[in-house]
Amino acid sequence: MNYTSIIYEKKEHTAFVILNRPDKLNALDNHLLNELKDVFTVIAHDDEIYTVIITGKDERSFAAGADINELNQLNVLSGKKITELGQTVFNQIENLGKPVIAAINGYALGGGCELALACHIRVASENAVFGQPEINLGTIPAYGGTQRLAKLINCGRALEYILTGDCIPAQEAYRIGLVNKLCNPEDVLTEAEKIANKIVSKGQVAVKMSLKAVLSGFNLPPNEGQHVEASLFAVCCGTEDFKEGTSAFLEKRQPVFKNK
Repeated sequence: MNYTSIIYEKKEHTAFVILNRPDKLNALDNHLLNELKDVFTVIAHDDEIYTVIITGKDERSFAAGADINELNQLNVLSGKKITELGQTVFNQIENLGKPVIAAINGYALGGGCELALACHIRVASENAVFGQPEINLGTIPAYGGTQRLAKLINCGRALEYILTGDCIPAQEAYRIGLVNKLCNPEDVLTEAEKIANKIVSKGQVAVKMSLKAVLSGFNLPPNEGQHVEASLFAVCCGTEDFKEGTSAFLEKRQPVFKNK
């Protein structure tokens, strides 16, 4: 597929997905969402890709929410349809089975904030601004934001930001755990790549099992989550990477993982 609203690149074992509507501050319209759906399907089936970095083309914005011109035309039926598309795409990202890192400059508002929330790790510049301002448009976050934000920063804080529509400056976003790391605007992509490269150097079976344990266990009672954890640990124990990792530790050398 020839993309027009995103740029897709590969660098060794890391895929780069760049939102490419700078004239609209990378607003998420229907076309861009469908391109994201397609590219993450491609990434899911590419065994050579271990990590993904998603960012915006323009330093002014990661993604400044939905396209308001498109939003203004919605009715009950079309609103349900676009919501289902957005939720499907963001669930696809969250459940990719490969770590997805958001490299965030500028605005991450509305759907842009929800996109960042669907990623597993968030690196943000000191000029980043987050928020769910949908209340100001007479509506609510609908691409998973009401669910993910509450789980990430706690229910009370999430309700405050959703009900007031207030923006969250980068320093505050870092303080409340919305982002993992803050850095200078020019260093955001570099820092995201550093994290990606560390993950690439690990055994990918363990990376996949770690993602699955955390994400599947997050919505389960503690005893059920621990059962999932124990089962996935047992799977790791039967892998070549486990034998290599433990042997390398005992032999005081760096492991050479084969992702098996």
